[in-house]
Amino acid sequence: MFTIAPASPADLEEAAAVLATAFRQDTVTSTLVSGSDRERRLALLFEAMLCSGAASSGRVDLARRDADGVVLGVAVWETPDARHSVLDQVRQLPRFARALGLRGLPRAMHLQRTLALHRPVEPHWYLAQIGVGDGARGAGVGGALLESRLRAVDAAGLPVYLESSNERNRALYRRSGFRSIASITGIPGVTPAAMWRDAARSAPASTVSASTVSASTVSASTDRRGSAVDAGLPSPA
Repeated sequence: MFTIAPASPADLEEAAAVLATAFRQDTVTSTLVSGSDRERRLALLFEAMLCSGAASSGRVDLARRDADGVVLGVAVWETPDARHSVLDQVRQLPRFARALGLRGLPRAMHLQRTLALHRPVEPHWYLAQIGVGDGARGAGVGGALLESRLRAVDAAGLPVYLESSNERNRALYRRSGFRSIASITGIPGVTPAAMWRDAARSAPASTVSASTVSASTVSASTDRRGSAVDAGLPSPA
């Protein structure tokens, strides 16, 4: 059993470590961070990203194992009205530099620009990253994280956008109502899919706001669809 609930500032370091584990074999992140200490530097990168963007202007959802509170999976979302703080980004520059190195910073900026070119202009929720730790793969954690937020977004009648560089994960997203709308070129070694999920045609009557997801407990045996580990591609906000 695991429970999905919003992250607090104290959770960001552990959330970043889970994302680093999930993305360590990812083709896109390998263009930004490489070397024998790759996972440590990925954790720095994700922590800088969380602290400079999602934690203040987005939403970070965690799946915690009920038995011991360990974080099993993380989903990072950007709201339709997100406004990134330049001050927060400046504060995280030393961490970005340690993660990416001086040569990696221009590559990260190029990746960010490339992804931004494909973002729809229509207001939407954006799934920036979703990842599941090694010990929770195949237990439905990724699918549960995704569906938990989508229920709230549907209640608000809003569309959702993401990028995916993994074909297996695209199947998960298609089952959740996403469709591929473009191929993203210009990233070395990979051509991610831009994926879009239309707003619910008639938003169900609900008191749930898309800006919040209340704690919900999920049985690990109820959803065996696998774990999504790439949606959204790492790039400093």
